[in-house]
Amino acid sequence: MKPNHSRAKYAIVFIALIFILDLFSLLFDYLEYLLLTSDFNQDIVTEAENNDLRQSILGILYILVYITSVVFFIRWFRRAYYNLHTKIDHLSHSEGWAAGSWFIPFICLYRPYQIMKEMYTETVDYLEDQNKKIGNQYYSYFIGFWWTLWIISNFLGRIYFKETMNADTISELLESNKLSIINTAISIPLALVTIKVIYDYSNLEKVLFNIKNDNPKIELTTVEEN
Repeated sequence: MKPNHSRAKYAIVFIALIFILDLFSLLFDYLEYLLLTSDFNQDIVTEAENNDLRQSILGILYILVYITSVVFFIRWFRRAYYNLHTKIDHLSHSEGWAAGSWFIPFICLYRPYQIMKEMYTETVDYLEDQNKKIGNQYYSYFIGFWWTLWIISNFLGRIYFKETMNADTISELLESNKLSIINTAISIPLALVTIKVIYDYSNLEKVLFNIKNDNPKIELTTVEEN
């Protein structure tokens, strides 16, 4: 097995940053909504310029943080699946699929979910076979919720992007604004659930990593450096 704690830590940090940016996005979208529904006056041009500036800055920051979080998440995900392969020889896919499945059309809609669920299920079963006590929070029942939010968020994100690119009138801008608010409202719980997915599995992986030491004092409470 290879150490995976640092990858998990950085993935969690950048997804937490996405959560924070999502909160700012909700605020900025609300201010934009007030601007779009306000009566025209001499100050509206200045307000519109301020709105465009803050939305542009937020958009650039979001793209940079999002891409970075994706890189760290996939690196953690692949390493976790690789580590599980060192303990279990009957997994459904090669560890390369943990990275590649995110980028293949159609397969990306279900394969990452299958691998994540398999990681949880097989790891818990293996640890229980090794007489390790596992808390209920480490079972895979919430993985479906995580993946559902991910699919919805990506679907809405695509619609929002198309609407934004074609929005010229006030009514079209309002529709784009509402889609952004809805998408952000999905993205916020998605970020929180993703953090939980990484954090919980990292705790399981810590125990998996230390089984060779036969250390019965390992506790599933904190993520520590391997």
